[in-house]
This record gives sequence, C-alpha cells and structure tokens, in this order.
Amino acid sequence: MTDNSFAPSPESSAVHAEETDFGFRSVRKEEKKPLVRAVFDSVAGKYDVMNDLMSLGIHRVWKRIFVTELGPQPGLSLLDLAGGTGDITFGWLKGGGGPAIMTDINASMLAVGRDRAVSRGFVSDLSFCVVDAEAISLKDMSVDRVSIAFGLRNCTDKLAVIREARRVLRPGGRFMCLEFSRVQVAALSPIYDAWSFKVLPAMGNLVAKDRESYQYLAESIRMFPDQETLADMFREAGLSHVRYQSLSGGIAAIHSGWRL
Repeated sequence: MTDNSFAPSPESSAVHAEETDFGFRSVRKEEKKPLVRAVFDSVAGKYDVMNDLMSLGIHRVWKRIFVTELGPQPGLSLLDLAGGTGDITFGWLKGGGGPAIMTDINASMLAVGRDRAVSRGFVSDLSFCVVDAEAISLKDMSVDRVSIAFGLRNCTDKLAVIREARRVLRPGGRFMCLEFSRVQVAALSPIYDAWSFKVLPAMGNLVAKDRESYQYLAESIRMFPDQETLADMFREAGLSHVRYQSLSGGIAAIHSGWRL
C-alpha cells in the first residue's frame, strides 16, 4: 500500500458533484480545464527535459513498452490523445504503424509536438488537431487504436474520456492508457513521496522556473484512481478483456481494453 501521508484525508478531499480535483484542491468542474491548460502552457518548453529529470529517464522505457503493446501495423490507424510532445505518436510511426492523428487539448504542447515531428521527418501519415479528449471530434468507429499517455489524470471527466475512446474505436479496436498509478511495493512509498513532493517541485523551480506546476503534477498523481479502480472504469465504459500491467513497482501502469 502507498503511504498517503501527503494526500488529503478522505473527508478533506471529498468533492461535491459540481466539483473536481485539481491536485489536492477542490475546484469547480468548469475551472479545471483552464487551470490545467495554464500548467501545460507553462511547462511545454521544458516538458521533455523535466520528464527525464522527474523519472530519471525511466519514462522512456515505459513508453517503449506501451508502444510495443499498441502493436503498430501498417494497416492500423492511431488516435493519440493528450499527445503532448509526440513520443507515443512517433513510436507508433517508427514501429511501422499506419496513419496517426496526434492531438492535445493544449495548443502549446501540440505546437512543440508538431515541431518535433518536422525535425524528425514524420510528415506523412500524420495529422495534428487540438482535441478535448472528453468530446472527440471524430465519427463513431473511425480508428483502430486510441492511446493516452500521462494525460488521463489531467482530464476533468475521466470516464467520459474512456467512453469517447470506445465510441471512436472500430470493432476489434483497442484503447490503451499509460499513467502514473499506485505504488505496490511498500519500501518504495517513503522514497517516492519524498521525491514527488520535495525534489520535483524544487527541480521544477530550478529548471522550468515553475514550482507550482510541478507541485500540481505530483498531487495529480496521488489523486488518480489506482489500478483496479481504473480497470473497473474501463469496464463501465463498455470495454472488454480489460487488463493492466504495473510498471516499476506500480509507479506507473498500462491499462487496456477492447471494443468488441
């Protein structure tokens, strides 16, 4: 079990129906998207550098595992939600996957991803679109794979995202999510908490000149559903053959489900 000494108590973290979490704070649902957008506007330029510092580079290993699980094939299409600076989309295309749509609700992040795509020569079979993952602007049953990596926890209505992913999947399509999760190795918990709440904000202040955004990112991880809870949300959204794989002792996890 994870040490929850840094998280608010159940009583203090309870939110009303019209409220949601923004880190450890409760905010009105309509306030969260602008707040999250401001965080990623702030960190976009240093996002990749900070990911390496935050995870000691391990996020690259997790993403390689994730892309392998996606199973890129020339005849399959990908919708990458919360695509950020493009790691999953580029991994898909590099692995031989078919046409990809890289999306993000944040235009600043998407612009960084577009620049990276051009510099890496990913110009064919790739399109970009600002998309709210809770209301995807695609027709029903239009893609073969939907991915979201380190983005679901920043969404206001996570179940709506999973339902939208299922809606746009063709029968036989798969939705996959890579996200920070619940640490399952007791010995890791105090080290992980100290890293998250003491080291990361300090590094954010030093490298990105933004302590508060990295404080939020650490808090958002603790507020995210654990592995079993998220798996149940996949099932509630109508996905089948739901499973998950914990990574690095549960620091992260890959969840997947199929539309049958």
